Amino acid sequence: MLIRIAHLVTRFPRAILIAALALALLCGLFGASAASGLKSGGFVSSDAESTRATELLADHFDGAAPNYILLVESSAGVDDDAVRARALRSVDTIRAHERTTDVQSYWTAPSPAIASALRSTDGNSGLIAVHLDGDETEIQNSAGELSGILAGSADGITVRAGGAAATFHEVNEQITHDLAVAETAAIPLTLLVLVLVFGSLIAASLPLLVGLFAIAATLAILRLFTLFTDVSIYAMNLTTALGLALAIDYSLFIVSRFREELANGLDPRAATVRALQTAGRTVLFSALTVALSLSAMLVFDLYFLRSFAYSGVAVVVAAAAASIVVLPAALVLLGHRVNSLDLRAPILRLFGREPAPLGAMVPEQTGWYRLVRRVMRFAVPVSVAIVALLLFLGAPFLGIKFGYPDERVLPASAASRQVGDEIRAEFPRADPGGNTTIVLDGFRDERAVAAYAAQLSEVDQVTAVLSSAGVYVSGNRLAPTPPGMANDSGTYLSVTSAVDPFSPAGGEQLESLQAVPTPAPALFGGAAAMNDDSLDALADRLPLAGLLIVLTTFAVLFLFTGSLILPLKALLLNTLSLTAAFGAMVWIFQEGHLDGLLGFTAVGYLVPTMPILMFCLAFGLSMDYEVFLLSRIREEWLRRRAGRTGSEFAAEDNAESVAIGVARTGRIFTAAAVLMAIVIGALTTSKVSFIQLMGLGLTLTVLMDATVIRALLVPALMKLMGPLNWWAPKPLARLHARFGFSEEPVPARADEESPVRV
Repeated sequence: MLIRIAHLVTRFPRAILIAALALALLCGLFGASAASGLKSGGFVSSDAESTRATELLADHFDGAAPNYILLVESSAGVDDDAVRARALRSVDTIRAHERTTDVQSYWTAPSPAIASALRSTDGNSGLIAVHLDGDETEIQNSAGELSGILAGSADGITVRAGGAAATFHEVNEQITHDLAVAETAAIPLTLLVLVLVFGSLIAASLPLLVGLFAIAATLAILRLFTLFTDVSIYAMNLTTALGLALAIDYSLFIVSRFREELANGLDPRAATVRALQTAGRTVLFSALTVALSLSAMLVFDLYFLRSFAYSGVAVVVAAAAASIVVLPAALVLLGHRVNSLDLRAPILRLFGREPAPLGAMVPEQTGWYRLVRRVMRFAVPVSVAIVALLLFLGAPFLGIKFGYPDERVLPASAASRQVGDEIRAEFPRADPGGNTTIVLDGFRDERAVAAYAAQLSEVDQVTAVLSSAGVYVSGNRLAPTPPGMANDSGTYLSVTSAVDPFSPAGGEQLESLQAVPTPAPALFGGAAAMNDDSLDALADRLPLAGLLIVLTTFAVLFLFTGSLILPLKALLLNTLSLTAAFGAMVWIFQEGHLDGLLGFTAVGYLVPTMPILMFCLAFGLSMDYEVFLLSRIREEWLRRRAGRTGSEFAAEDNAESVAIGVARTGRIFTAAAVLMAIVIGALTTSKVSFIQLMGLGLTLTVLMDATVIRALLVPALMKLMGPLNWWAPKPLARLHARFGFSEEPVPARADEESPVRV
């Protein structure tokens, strides 16, 4: 297939480049509005108990679960006439909005109990709790509209917007801004590193141009998916970064091999064919492993993760296609001019040195070759030391805790974050977004509800229970019945708590509440229940996702190498590398050791979807370098073993193949890792904490994998295993001989008759 593509590209390079330019322009125009169709939820299944409870509240109790909060604050106090007038005008504006289904406020509360809960302990702040109807996008857009009208400071009165709707509206805006900043910083740095790697400005520009093509394709792909399914706003950050990073990686591999073949004496067309047959084959396998890793997220019933699978797989395909079709067309037309504008030459000549020919290399004379040979001489201590280091770095992962994201993912300067902090500090009996709601569908026995509410109020750290039978604190009824908590559809109760609903303590309290005998079948909703449902949904499908990744990766690597040992080694090393990265993420983001430097707030737990997303991504990206390295080692192994029988020189052939393979690829995959670290690491500049976590975690994984793992641990282990690296049982060897992938001979000149008529 690759030979056919190569002959097609070398025959019609101009037509392919013109078509690619037109496609890039169309993708750019179509994908320009991608952000408008993306959503910021998807952390809880639509079938979850908490989701059904929320739907019942919205349908039958006038939206008793508020999702938009206004905090009205003044040093004059909430009972000041000017403050009251400003609050009442805000209430009227909210009620007039088409998506408002319910409004409660301190100034319009139907009972003293509710008014007391919506007033701060210092008397300077009051809340307006609102339920907005619609899907996630409509709710967030409505929150943005209302905040634009109502929020602000005037005459000593400050109004700020919070709640889930305002939070995710701010998150959307922040992510869109962060993406532009990240790409603006990453692209110039990427070009600089490419120039340092290639020397030639022309060669350095090619991967970047292919990367920009991949970004345009990525935005169009995201826009297309929004027409058919829910796609997370967070996918925009990751898939554009991933598209750019993979396109640059793949282009780097192919351009490097093309220049190497030119240096070996092939003409440009023949060098293009050879580059596609070798490096192009590696790109296809790498793209396949990344795509399979990402597709494992399809097993989760959360569109947050599923959207990464849809868009991520499509982006990998786009990056690989651009590298295999568009890039070779440019290489054919450039030919030897790919080495033009050598920026190293003037600098080296200042020091009286002539630059080495671009693309030329003698593996045995490189520092990589000497390093690997030295590592293999001390293979046992090197292996033990590195494995011990990785396990040590991964130790904090044993204490990982998970929780749903709230407004604290935003910086302290964000309005919704400030509102959340104020509610936690000054409203002990009212967290409208954090209460646990219990729906007794169709049940209206007031006496039974009273007994149930009294028992609930005795659960540890529960500050109050509001029910149709009254307000209960520590088993005692302290206030009369709040209106609207019962109707012909049933009854609901609202439990306020002194603990963070998303923390492990919040989960333990929810279990205690659920253990209280209910007078009728009950549905638990609210923040703690939503968090619990999310964790359960992930835990149920996680083993299946992990199994799919392991099996598919093993199968692809076996078809690539024909070895049973090398895929097992790759899986083990990837797991070690990821363990170390996850341990670092727990130490940094859960325990908060670098919160001041990175500017985030540590809440004592991690968003549970992020380690899963990181695992799928990092596993695929790690295999990217594994495939690239193994391809050159295997190529050298087959070359050295050709015509030899017996095992007399097998151990030395294995060691020499590893050393030469690393020597030929070390500079390239290290440069690729640095480039990917720049592109993905730019996400660390985000002001949304779990985007920071993902960016930093993937950056550390990629850098560790390309240095400690591939340059040190892989050579050491392959030396220890010797010729066993290439072993497979006879049945599997026959299977690989029949179905495995191997290179075919390529004509020395690309202008010879093509095996396929085009």
